[in-house]
Amino acid sequence: MLLLAACTGGATSPANTSVSPANSPSGQVPEGPGQPTVAGRIDAQLRLPWSTVFLPDGTAVISERDSALLRSVRGDSLTGGSSSGGRAGVVGQVPDVVPGGEGGLLGLALSPDFPTDRYLYAYFTAAGDNRIARMRLEGSGGQLRLGPSEIIFAGIPKASTHDGGRIRFGPDGYLYVGTGDSQRREQAQDTNALAGKILRITPEGRPAPGNPFGDNPVYSFGHRNVQGLAWDSAGRLWASEFGPDVDDELNLIVPGGNYGWPGVTGAPHRSGLIDAKVVWPSTADASPSGLEIVGDTAYLGALRGQRVWAVPLAGEFAGEPVSYFTQQYGRIRNVSLAPDGRLWVLSNNQNPDFVLVLDLPG
Repeated sequence: MLLLAACTGGATSPANTSVSPANSPSGQVPEGPGQPTVAGRIDAQLRLPWSTVFLPDGTAVISERDSALLRSVRGDSLTGGSSSGGRAGVVGQVPDVVPGGEGGLLGLALSPDFPTDRYLYAYFTAAGDNRIARMRLEGSGGQLRLGPSEIIFAGIPKASTHDGGRIRFGPDGYLYVGTGDSQRREQAQDTNALAGKILRITPEGRPAPGNPFGDNPVYSFGHRNVQGLAWDSAGRLWASEFGPDVDDELNLIVPGGNYGWPGVTGAPHRSGLIDAKVVWPSTADASPSGLEIVGDTAYLGALRGQRVWAVPLAGEFAGEPVSYFTQQYGRIRNVSLAPDGRLWVLSNNQNPDFVLVLDLPG
C-alpha cells in the first residue's frame, strides 16, 4: 500500500508528490498517465450539478443539488471543440427533496436494464433522512419526461454535512451506495447502522445476496463520507472519501472491510483495519469527489483542490497521483466517462456551472 503525500501542483502540470516507502511494490505500479486535453466546454447554465449519467442515445442527465432538477444535455452540444451556450433542458423535478447544507438531489444511476425498464435511480435528502428513489424516463433527447417516483430504500441518516450520496450499479448488477457518517461518528463502526458505509442492494432495494453481514445492506464500514465509486478492469471496487481536515483517501474496497473511521484516517497500518491506497495529507489539495476509472487510471474531481487528479492503478496497488488544471476551472464535483470516450467534468461554483469536456490520452 502506498502513502502518497500530494502537494499543490502547477495549473496544467503534474503535482510534486512524494511517496512513503511503506510496502511500496517496487516496479509494480506504472508511471502516471499522459495529460488530458480540453476538448471544449458546454455552458449549460447549470446550478450546483452533482452527478451525470449517459443514456443510450448519448444524452447526459445531470442532477442539480439544490433545485432538485434533472437536466438534459446533448453530447453534440460541444461543437467544433469549443464552448457551446444555452441552457440545459429540464427533464423534471424529483419530488420530496429537501436541500440544505451538503444535502439535496445527489447521485444518479441508470438501471443495467435501462433500454427495457427505463429506470433512473436517484439518491436524495428528504425531510427526515437520505433515501433512494427510482423513476422511469420517457421520451428521448430534448423530449425526456420524468415518471412517478418510487422509494426503494430509506432511513439513511441525514445532516447538514456528511450525507454521502454517490450511487452506482456494479458489474454484478447490484446497486452500490456511498453514505456519510451524518455527523454521527460512532455509527460508522456499527454494521447495523447505515451511516458511514458502502451499501450493496438489489434494484428493488433489498440487501443483495452474498453481502458480508447476512441479510444486511452493509458492504463495507468505517467510512467518513464516501463521494465516488468506480470499478477497475478486473472488477475491483474503488472509492473516494473525504477526510476531516487531513487525509483524504482513495480506497480499494473489499467485502466486510473496516476502513477505520472515526478511530483512524489514511494509512496507519493498524491491525484489523484497511489502509487507504492513496492519502492526500492536506485536504486543501483534494477533497476528492466524483471518481471514474478509465483503463488503468483513476480520475477524481477535487473540490477544495480545484483540479482533476489522475492515479495510475496496477492490480491492488495505486501509483503516484498527478494533478491537472489546478485552479483553472474552480471546484470540481464529478467526472464521468461519456459514450464517445471523453471525460465530462462538472464545475461547482454557483456562477452558473458548466461541463468541461476532456480528451483522454490514448
